Amino acid sequence: MAPAVLPTNAATRSTSGLSLRMADVPLANGAMSFNRVCREWRCKYTGDKSDSESLEAISKVVDEYLPTIKGVSKGATVNRLVCGGCLDFKLMTTVPLDDFGPWEEKGFAPEAEFLEKIKAIDGVSQVETQTITNMEI
Repeated sequence: MAPAVLPTNAATRSTSGLSLRMADVPLANGAMSFNRVCREWRCKYTGDKSDSESLEAISKVVDEYLPTIKGVSKGATVNRLVCGGCLDFKLMTTVPLDDFGPWEEKGFAPEAEFLEKIKAIDGVSQVETQTITNMEI
């Protein structure tokens, strides 16, 4: 029997000396796939983006937690999005698929602490989270 052919973009991991490969998860009848998952934390802020006190306070919380957030996975990427038109602030942490489950089991730490801190900021509202795939194409 011939060995299984795996996609060239499959992730490799080692367990007890055995080499295992996990293929990307297919979507849309195979037209798309993913191997990275994002946890998004978002809220609305008040004021003009150039001098918003609530946005400045959010930035200080991000600075406080950024080392911990980046430490959730060796492959973590963190993106900050700010919309001056609709007053959206978003922090998106994307991790390899293999690291997502363990992070989820830990409650996406430090998510609860981070969200409590931004909820306490005057002018911050609509604090929400979302899990979504996030692939660079």
